[in-house]
Amino acid sequence: MPQVTVYDVAGKAGVSISTISRVLNAPEKVNAATRERVLTAIDELGFVPKAEAVARSRRVHGRIGVLAPFLTYPSFVQRLKGVATALSDSRYELVIYYIDSLSRLNSTIASLAVTRRLDGVIMMALPVEEAAANRLRRADIETVLVEYPYEGFSSIEIDDLAGGRLAAEYLLAQGHRRLGFVGDAELPDYAIHNSERRLAGYRAAIESAGLTLPDDRVGLAPHAVETARQQAHRLLDLPEPPTAVFCHSDTQAMGVLKAARERGVAVPHGLAIVGFDDLEVAEFIGLTTVRQPLEESGRVAVELLLARLADRSRAVQRVWLPLTLVRRETA
Repeated sequence: MPQVTVYDVAGKAGVSISTISRVLNAPEKVNAATRERVLTAIDELGFVPKAEAVARSRRVHGRIGVLAPFLTYPSFVQRLKGVATALSDSRYELVIYYIDSLSRLNSTIASLAVTRRLDGVIMMALPVEEAAANRLRRADIETVLVEYPYEGFSSIEIDDLAGGRLAAEYLLAQGHRRLGFVGDAELPDYAIHNSERRLAGYRAAIESAGLTLPDDRVGLAPHAVETARQQAHRLLDLPEPPTAVFCHSDTQAMGVLKAARERGVAVPHGLAIVGFDDLEVAEFIGLTTVRQPLEESGRVAVELLLARLADRSRAVQRVWLPLTLVRRETA
């Protein structure tokens, strides 16, 4: 059977050779409809680059790619630090792909599956659609997922529901009865909804104690210190404001802490604040928080990936990392 060429793909998709090149190398420069038509043609024809070129490239350059959104978030920076540290003594170089939309995620995966530029991929807190999963499998690109399990791939996970429960149980044990929450709203289509899961666990624990978490004590806004500060002011303006607030992240907890200081509310006696992540800054500001092992998640992801690259017969693994509550000055 003759090898499928780029000309075959161009003919089937009804585009030029240069458009094929842009889809594979700069997918963001091609409109979504054209890009999808090209990727569909690639899938249907089973197009791959010449095997000799791919093999030569992969002998010279060992590469591990990290696909990540929200690269400016401190939690992602700490995860990337774990990845970089684990790869530092290996023969693989690290390549980071910034994902800012679902279309970029899918087109990046499709491009990598065709060009075979990577030996392995770590996907951080990104959803995996069936078509993308199939492309990674067909291309034999070893993949590890962080915070998003998918059948057939190794994954690193935490229990967000348990994290919410942990925060609520701690605050309830401290005697609080009017609890609030600050979390994420207006999430993009490529984001996973761990704020919702943490809120669900938090609410369930509060209800198990015979109390409620009214909707007006839940402040949701785009993820940032300033928006969390604004939500905290709204909560504190309520006729019966919360005496304790759990935040989806340490970043948002810093916004709530700032609002409390602006109003002269004593922390923790007037308002207790609990974050989530245990960023490096959390210890510096004395933030009580639910710790997830961020650097360890990056390190373990690399360990799982390298183990499978060394021995493809190894079974895929789902690794659950523990959450712990770290008590400091804010609660």
